[in-house]
Amino acid sequence: MREILVTGGNGQLGTELKRYPWPAGWRVVPVDIDELDLADTAAIAAMVASRPWAAVISGGAYTAVDRAEEDVVTAWAVNALAPAAFAQACRAADIPLVHVSTDYVFDGSKAGRWAPGDPTGPLGVYGASKLGGDLAVATGCQRHAIVRTSWVVSAHGNNFIRTMLRVGAERGTLRVVDDQHGAPTAAADLAAAVATIALAMADDPAAPAGTFHFSNAGETTWCGFARAIFERAARRGGPSPIVEAIATADYPTPARRPANSRLDHGAIRTAYGITPRPWQDALDDILDELMGTPK
Repeated sequence: MREILVTGGNGQLGTELKRYPWPAGWRVVPVDIDELDLADTAAIAAMVASRPWAAVISGGAYTAVDRAEEDVVTAWAVNALAPAAFAQACRAADIPLVHVSTDYVFDGSKAGRWAPGDPTGPLGVYGASKLGGDLAVATGCQRHAIVRTSWVVSAHGNNFIRTMLRVGAERGTLRVVDDQHGAPTAAADLAAAVATIALAMADDPAAPAGTFHFSNAGETTWCGFARAIFERAARRGGPSPIVEAIATADYPTPARRPANSRLDHGAIRTAYGITPRPWQDALDDILDELMGTPK
């Protein structure tokens, strides 16, 4: 049995990696903070050296974007130093490292889609610490794949879909930001992409390395996403509140968000043949799991 270590095992991505239909002879070993403290670089080195892993998927992260503005040291320890420790340990063991990153490494000012090689410019501590992790992986382990994603959602954990359904059942009107553009990413689809890359890199030392972008296809705003959620939820007997569009300035937060999080998928399509499906199809699957099929 060939084993892949997965951090963030109880998160959205980790949960979907556990559910993923791995080929015969393969399995994932998920760990979370109770088994591996990502702020402990010595523990990371020991974990990677503990058995002959086929690959490591670094999915765990400090994702509290607003809290990171005050909790700077922890955010950098988990998002930058932990990937550096994984990179060093994976290089020593000669195994591939697949590291999951974020659209927040960009400042959101570009008019089009962000390509992996575009200049970075994080707006806050979370994005800066994640960029630090990207650089540590890229320079510390030759056999690496950095997979940047955006707006991750699923039928479990804390995410926008579940929040909208909960709040929408309590209120008749919601105000949602309409000037931040991007694409939702189903954790299940992200897991499939990450698994495809990890399996290929584990089997072939010459498999493409580098930085790749993955989200579901298409684009929307948070307001457009909310309206799509409720339109589909209503067909399943769920809430259908009025969704009012507001500007980012009308909903101030401690951390600034990128205005444009749209990601270019060309690199991941060329290297691994991965073509994301539309975000609307992914949303339907998530709502089917949460609420059942449309009535």
